[in-house]
Amino acid sequence: MNRLLLKYLEKRPAAYEVTGLKFWDDPHISKGMLAAHLNTELESATRKLDFIKKSVDWIKEITDGENRKKLLDLGCGPGIYAELFAERGFDVTGIDISGRSIDYAKENTVKKRSNIKYYQKSYLEMEYSEEFDIITLIYCDFGVLNPEEREILLKKIYKALKPGGMLIFDVFSEKEYQMKEENTSWSYNNGGYWSENPYVCLYSFNRYYEAAVFLEQYVILEEESVKCYNLWNKAFSAEELHRDLGEAGFHKCGFYDDISGKNFTENSNVICAAAYK
Repeated sequence: MNRLLLKYLEKRPAAYEVTGLKFWDDPHISKGMLAAHLNTELESATRKLDFIKKSVDWIKEITDGENRKKLLDLGCGPGIYAELFAERGFDVTGIDISGRSIDYAKENTVKKRSNIKYYQKSYLEMEYSEEFDIITLIYCDFGVLNPEEREILLKKIYKALKPGGMLIFDVFSEKEYQMKEENTSWSYNNGGYWSENPYVCLYSFNRYYEAAVFLEQYVILEEESVKCYNLWNKAFSAEELHRDLGEAGFHKCGFYDDISGKNFTENSNVICAAAYK
């Protein structure tokens, strides 16, 4: 056990190094994740409800949603965006890796009779061909993927869109991390987010400057185990996004300061892109 702990702490991980542990679909962690999604006043797993509604209204406005266009919501979580899209006339499909979130979303769809189709899977495994008018990937999920995964996903999204279809997604800009210095901390918890048992959480934040990549590492010590979760994210510039989208085949894209359509200023901690096939 001590050897494993030292392995995690002796050096900073290589960029995008993984430990093989579940995070998004961990049986215990997914409970806390779902609770965070459903807290409409908390901005952690998803954004606050007022902003979500603004985002959905803007997406409807720029995509002519009243025509019941087919929309694929990637990383849909428990269906907060998906339900609002359905209420505004979209024909919605949602994909998420968390079984707990998908189960909640399916139950809610039955209650609301909204006919949304939900699937539990990684969106890197989706196989669609010219099926959707709009695809959304909301709350900076794109940046958690490594470069190879991002390339795979953009090609799969391009293939899944009908001709003239639109991808709408957001990422963090370098403003998000501009003032955040590398740091470490620890805490003792008598059960909580990471485990139902007592645990110590060793936290570290690491910057990988050249690639604008950032790591939040959580090492969880329980009485009989040590677990390490490496949560990666990347900050982007509009130029990087434009290049990556072009390489995937998208011929036109516009940028915004957030996913409610705020004019692009390059001063926001978020960049939203709307790209056309």
